[in-house]
Amino acid sequence: MLNQSSFIENIGDKQVRTLADALHYIATGPQQMYQDYGFALHIVCLKDSQQAIGICGLLKRETLPEPDIGFAFLDGFSGKGFGYESAQAILNFEVNDKKLTKILAITALENLSSQALLMKQGFVFDKTITLADRSEESNLYGYQ
Repeated sequence: MLNQSSFIENIGDKQVRTLADALHYIATGPQQMYQDYGFALHIVCLKDSQQAIGICGLLKRETLPEPDIGFAFLDGFSGKGFGYESAQAILNFEVNDKKLTKILAITALENLSSQALLMKQGFVFDKTITLADRSEESNLYGYQ
């Protein structure tokens, strides 16, 4: 999924090309984030078959003051409501159960489907920003 053109265009190239790269990405990304902050990206699976179809969860970036929600899906599973359902589950758990008071979200300027999903979830556009590790601008949203 990390090598799909849609992922690279909207999120970025994570340079995961081999199994070793993938194991390193998981260990230094989601697993480390969970150890450090108590939240991370989760695998999203189909209920019936348990087939992995994407990821959704919270991230803590050094360049943002609050955690932000992130989600991505295999191309065949985008636009089918899985993003909304998984983002709602994350928000319910992280906001209600862990009592987080503010969650951010970022999108590529051209990523209209993610922007619509965030607004449907109750996120409000704040401003455009440029993250430290990127050269292009992103939209920043807030959820309280």
